[in-house]
Amino acid sequence: METGTILIVDDNKSVLASLELLLENEFSTVRTAANPNQITTLLTTTSIDIVILDMNFSAGINNGNEGLYWLKRIHEIRPTLPVVMLTAYGDVELAVKALKNGATDFLLKPWDNRTLVQKIKEAYNYKSNGKSSPKSKSQTTGSVNPNKPEMLIGHSPAMLQLIKVVNKVAKTDANILITGENGTGKEMLAREIHRLSPRNPRPMLSIDMGAISESLFESELFGHERGAFTDAYESRPGKFEAASGSSLFMDEIGNLPLALQAKLLTVLQNRNITRIGSNKVVPVDIRLISATNKDIPEMVKQGLFREDLFYRINTIHLEIPPLRERGDDILLFIETFLHRFASKYQRPEMRMHEQTIEKLRSYHWPGNIRELQHAIEKAVILCEGNVIRPKDILVKQTWKPQTTSTVPNLEEVERQAIETAILQNNGNLTATAEQLGISRQTLYNKLKRFKP
Repeated sequence: METGTILIVDDNKSVLASLELLLENEFSTVRTAANPNQITTLLTTTSIDIVILDMNFSAGINNGNEGLYWLKRIHEIRPTLPVVMLTAYGDVELAVKALKNGATDFLLKPWDNRTLVQKIKEAYNYKSNGKSSPKSKSQTTGSVNPNKPEMLIGHSPAMLQLIKVVNKVAKTDANILITGENGTGKEMLAREIHRLSPRNPRPMLSIDMGAISESLFESELFGHERGAFTDAYESRPGKFEAASGSSLFMDEIGNLPLALQAKLLTVLQNRNITRIGSNKVVPVDIRLISATNKDIPEMVKQGLFREDLFYRINTIHLEIPPLRERGDDILLFIETFLHRFASKYQRPEMRMHEQTIEKLRSYHWPGNIRELQHAIEKAVILCEGNVIRPKDILVKQTWKPQTTSTVPNLEEVERQAIETAILQNNGNLTATAEQLGISRQTLYNKLKRFKP
């Protein structure tokens, strides 16, 4: 029996009971929590050695964002704590995303008891053997050489022009808005801007504005004092205060509700915050970098985004081109990701078949670099030999150009792509927009334009 304490967090009480029964003979103490809001309190008041964390907690939501949010919160409190994610069978891509965000391992429901116990013990050994979690390793690596660029620029004219502008503006304190489709590398560009800025001695802080609930908004951004509200057992600075002297990256800023936009605008104008439960005004010195895949000017026209906030965050606008417009840059990404994942999964002899490279080049990549990265990682994991063949690349071509005597115009091609995607997603417009790499609002606008 291991002498440590394991914490299981899942809103399904049957799952909690089953895991508790299974692991009580393997660990000296098994703690359970049906509500993820208990995590912060348990980690600050109890000696936890490993966490099993479910990916979804709200009914009807299965995108894993809740699990990723709490995974991040856990590592903010305890950076080296091993976390094993619990997800439904078949969500391999979601599990891979959790690993990339610092999870030690993942378990699929329904699980095999023997495999589950083995994986939990292996994850526990990260702590007992003095090893750090994958996330903490990557953070350490980044801190060793902060001047090493993480972003792959490539040689396409669009990216070379973009980086030329970045080199100019990075040395200033101008607020920057980065736009582009999902998966184009907006956060990577933000990190590159920070790396080239005078603020790079301190780490850049980031926050997903789309993942913050209204109830947690002020606490996350502005901080709180001990006793300010239920479960506020200790004082904690918010992101603005913690990022003072550095850069603050606000991802998915287009998802911020109007009511919260006003609060954010006030802080950006005054450059000071007041913690919840305090009257003390704290000045903050940040360089703001924001990102979104939404059409903010269109949202301003529709009254969904404050015009004054838009101008406040948009001193410099940088648009990242989609992967399909970057020519042979895709070859650089293929080589880089293959090397990275072959090393990570200890398969150094892995290589790409020529036909596989052609398949990768011909696909239009609606999910851009992120989709390409996940496709190669899955291929490295699932490939039975050392040569990745076309069948190992698990992507779906949503439409194919047809040879006709008349070349269709771009609007006809766009209409065909949208209609095909809607059919494939059974009329689900949210899924359709995600597949096409555009926002739901942009999809609505295009559909309106196509109406006779």
